Amino acid sequence: MPTWDVAVRALRPPRPVHDPWRPQGVTVELERGPGGEFTPSATVFLTGAECPFTCVFCDLWRYTIDGPTPAGALPAQLAAALDQLPALLREAGLDRCDQLKLYNASNFFDRHAVPEADLEPIARLAGGFRRVVVECHPRLVDERVRRFAGRLPGRLEVAMGLETAHPEALSRLGKQLTLEQFDRAAERLRADAVDLRVFVLVGVPFVPAAEQAKWVSQSVRHAARAGARSVALIPVRGGNGELERLRGLGEFEPPDLALLEECLAGGLQAAEGSVAVQVDPWDLGQVAAGCESCRDARVAAIREMNGTGVARRTVCGDCG
Repeated sequence: MPTWDVAVRALRPPRPVHDPWRPQGVTVELERGPGGEFTPSATVFLTGAECPFTCVFCDLWRYTIDGPTPAGALPAQLAAALDQLPALLREAGLDRCDQLKLYNASNFFDRHAVPEADLEPIARLAGGFRRVVVECHPRLVDERVRRFAGRLPGRLEVAMGLETAHPEALSRLGKQLTLEQFDRAAERLRADAVDLRVFVLVGVPFVPAAEQAKWVSQSVRHAARAGARSVALIPVRGGNGELERLRGLGEFEPPDLALLEECLAGGLQAAEGSVAVQVDPWDLGQVAAGCESCRDARVAAIREMNGTGVARRTVCGDCG
């Protein structure tokens, strides 16, 4: 492991211990698509090996295990999660589930995270869904994507982290990715008839606060040009040690609700209706208010924009 990676990982708190034969959890939701349609969706949070890339902003390592994922563990986790799905759908008032998101806090096409022998049973378990979404670093998009897509009766979608179109900031995130590499991976997905979903960060380290919203809009445009169906805006969350170090150096400031709302509104306008842009609601309640007077109004505005795809802004008498 490179010296820089070791230094970043050394700042982390202890990793929680997870059972590799049990999923982290299952959720259901109605997800807005690029045409404004709502798709009943299930997300299964799988437990497996950590990503080999050490990004300065990452907190997903908390949900991984030491070492490679044991063969057979992921199909067992998925089967257990799907057993929970009927009850979760009833609780949500849904009568079906068309989309399955398999998020493993790593890379679905990394052999250490998803053993080759597990791809066939995973595809078989996911065979009842019209769309299956998995996550992967652009540099790990290879022939396995096409082979896995060929095993699915439904459509495969790969979620890739662009994070930011700011080239200097991207080069300093530890992701070991360039915009050109991202674009080549997106082109390979198009050639293999695989759909694209993109993650974009809000509160990117090394980007000044006054420029955050502008670069989120630029990043959404870049994702749209690359062929993305949807873009998820992810507020950067502290707690990994490295972000706290960067904050002390003035290189990072956690985003607050006002910035998150501004970035979502700007991203929706930048997409011009061609891409479904939404804030990831995971831990939305943990995002700093900035101003307590408008906390509830801004959370409501973000949730409304997630549902409608129509940009709006909150006016606060205290903070503007």
